[in-house]
Amino acid sequence: MSTRILVVFYSATGNTAKLAEALAGGARDTGADVRVRTVAETAPPQAIATNPRWQAYVDSGPHADLATLDDLEWADGLAVGSPTRFGGPAAQLKSFLDTTGGLWAQGKLANKVATSFTTASTAHGGLESTLLAINNIFYHWGAIVVPLGYAEPHLLRSGNPYGGSFVSRKSAEPGDEALEALRIQGTRLATVTGYVARGLAGDR
Repeated sequence: MSTRILVVFYSATGNTAKLAEALAGGARDTGADVRVRTVAETAPPQAIATNPRWQAYVDSGPHADLATLDDLEWADGLAVGSPTRFGGPAAQLKSFLDTTGGLWAQGKLANKVATSFTTASTAHGGLESTLLAINNIFYHWGAIVVPLGYAEPHLLRSGNPYGGSFVSRKSAEPGDEALEALRIQGTRLATVTGYVARGLAGDR
């Protein structure tokens, strides 16, 4: 049976979505069965209209199916991504994660393998604190958190040991260096998830 990987993201201007697709590609390279899902946009139209890139991204959607609790239950491992908002994940993503209490209470999120990724517009805009904030949810679930680390040489040039990240200076889109780091993260997630899933199934 293929390892089942879920990638859940919120993106306002498309940068986090690009990271999500790169991570998903890395997971698919291992033969994993991958679902890419987004969450609902809940910001008021007048707020979206203040940022032309945000408005353009919303207008060009939908960009993926909306994540459901069934997707979470289906997955052996998952990656969760969001742009940084004042040092934490966006409210749109947090609203979805806040609905997982029922699955948590049933123990259905325990032992899933999880990792996180993020974007920000400045180098010190809260990248690490956002990743750690997302990981806090995984700890409460009883999930197994897999950081990106520095095991691959590429990550010494473009990496964040907590999870994949990208700084969008002057509204730049992710380049090859950042996307490769996310691809590595997806491969790592799927590989470690496979180990755990086989162990839980009693396979050797």
